[in-house]
Amino acid sequence: MRAAERRSRPARLSGVPAYIAVVGPAQTSDRCELDSAVAVGAELARRGAVVVCGGLGGVMEAACRGAHDAGGTTLGLLPGDDRAAANRWVTVAVATGMGELRNGLVVRASDALIAVGGAYGTLSEIALALKAGTPVIGLGTWDIPGVVAAPDAVAAVDLALG
Repeated sequence: MRAAERRSRPARLSGVPAYIAVVGPAQTSDRCELDSAVAVGAELARRGAVVVCGGLGGVMEAACRGAHDAGGTTLGLLPGDDRAAANRWVTVAVATGMGELRNGLVVRASDALIAVGGAYGTLSEIALALKAGTPVIGLGTWDIPGVVAAPDAVAAVDLALG
C-alpha cells in the first residue's frame, strides 16, 4: 500500500465509534469460519465498534450475531432492494439495490476490514480495501500482499482498531 493511499483516508472523528467491516462467504457451513466471525463480532461490540457487513448469511450473519449478543450495533449494506432480506441480527439495514457492487460501499463505509475465510466476493472486498488504503486483517483468508494475518479474533480486532 502506498503512503499516498493511506493518507487519503479521512481521519475518524473523536468520539465516533470505529466502523469495522467483517467480510466472508455468505454460503459457508465451515464451523471454524462461523465461530471466528461470531468471536470477531462480539469483540468489536465489546470495544464499541460498529460492525459493517453485507447483511446476509454465513460469515456476515455470524459476525452480526456475535455483535448483537454482546450489545453492539451492526450495519448491513444489502445487495438487493428489500431491507427485510437482512439477517435477523442486523441493527440498521440499508437496501442498496446495487448487487455485488455494494461491496465497494462496505469497504468505503469502514475504517478497517476483517476478512474471515473467503470466496470471490471476499476477494473483491479485500482488493477494493487495499486499493483504497483501508487496512485489511485476515483470519484464514486469501494470502495476498497487504493482508495482515491474525491468529485469532482478538488479535484481528486489535489490529483493526490499532
